[in-house]
Amino acid sequence: MPSEKYQTVKDVADRLQIAEATVRHWIKTGDLRAIDIGKGWRIADCDLDLFLRRHETVPRLSGSGEALCNKDRDA
Repeated sequence: MPSEKYQTVKDVADRLQIAEATVRHWIKTGDLRAIDIGKGWRIADCDLDLFLRRHETVPRLSGSGEALCNKDRDA
């Protein structure tokens, strides 16, 4: 069994403060990779991180909050 952590569509929607339909749309269009396990879609943490990085407006400048993001990621 993979050691990856997975989230539901609801978890991702709540985290990003968007509608579940938006997350399902991203999955349907192939923008967000997900796994259908029969009871619903599951999104791996690394796939969500990759999706968010691909949709950044501009790269983060060195020293401008990057440490905060790394701290959250390590928690």
